[in-house]
Amino acid sequence: MTGGVALLVGGVVVSHWVLDFVTHAPDMPLWPGSSPRLGLGLWRSVPATLLVEGALFVAGIALYARATRPSDRIGSIGLWAFLLVSTILWVTVPWSPPPPSPRALAWFSCGSWLLVAWAAWADRHRVARGTA
Repeated sequence: MTGGVALLVGGVVVSHWVLDFVTHAPDMPLWPGSSPRLGLGLWRSVPATLLVEGALFVAGIALYARATRPSDRIGSIGLWAFLLVSTILWVTVPWSPPPPSPRALAWFSCGSWLLVAWAAWADRHRVARGTA
């Protein structure tokens, strides 16, 4: 892994922890083992969660859409279909019942990786703006 890639991965991990700090109840350790547990508890408020996470989601979509353009119909339709399904899943979670069993949660979690494959597929059909 090159130095630049390592810094990017490290930055993503740290930024993810900061975002989790805002959303989680005080259950996030600062280091392994016995450590203070931190979290601001945004998830205790569904409206605040939808507002803050929704704003971040829309900002991320806007940045990505401005930085890339579709190279074919898949790059357009595939991306927007993915975003529609992702949005529906995200918005319905607060009102969904908990998983009926750990096994059901495991299957759902494993199935969620299909969304990653879908996003990668749509991304392969997009190019950075300003390139051929």
